[in-house]
Amino acid sequence: MFTAADFFDLEQAPFPELYASLDYVWQAIPRIKDCISRKIEPGIDPGAKVSPGAFVGEQVQIGPGTVVLHGAVILGPAIIGAGCEIRAGAFLRQDVVAGDGSVLGNSCEFKNCVLHKRANVPHFAYVGDSLLGYKAHLGAGVKISNVKLTWETVKVKGADGVIDTGLVKFGAVLGDNTDVGCNSVLNPGTIVGRRSIIYPCSSWRGVLGENRIAKLRQEFETVERRK
Repeated sequence: MFTAADFFDLEQAPFPELYASLDYVWQAIPRIKDCISRKIEPGIDPGAKVSPGAFVGEQVQIGPGTVVLHGAVILGPAIIGAGCEIRAGAFLRQDVVAGDGSVLGNSCEFKNCVLHKRANVPHFAYVGDSLLGYKAHLGAGVKISNVKLTWETVKVKGADGVIDTGLVKFGAVLGDNTDVGCNSVLNPGTIVGRRSIIYPCSSWRGVLGENRIAKLRQEFETVERRK
């Protein structure tokens, strides 16, 4: 129910071996750092375009055709694939992997996460300790909360009961082709199945199966404005 293959086409993952021999997909999160250290070949491909106004750390690999705009900060270690967009004001902290064709947008912050090919995080988002599948999309202002207020380990409710992940820091697993609406908050341990959608302005907690829509209903009251 919670294997990597349940959520991802691993051919679209930057490093499919990250998920090898795991019982649960979230067990890949603490592997990210070691995976980068084994795979990284620091340097900027001649076919990439990096603004002189961007900061790129020494332990950063940038692939061909990738564009890094003015004001972006990539501290590293990080591996950025081919044809990516790192937009103005993007802040990539340690241990970030961005698959080919992904977008890391303006005023977005990333930390210890993997974006599969063509994942799209274009505006004002936070992504930490998370895995985003092929063509996963976050609307503007989405925040992935990765730590409980109590600093307890994150638990996931499955069909057979509650599973303690053993992780204090665990944001979200978003399957391939998922979409999260603007200004939503994904609470720690959020898991969203393939092709599912969460409505804007939601505060989502828990597991959303594949091919589902989480609809947020709001009621408005209109009154006459007093002079």
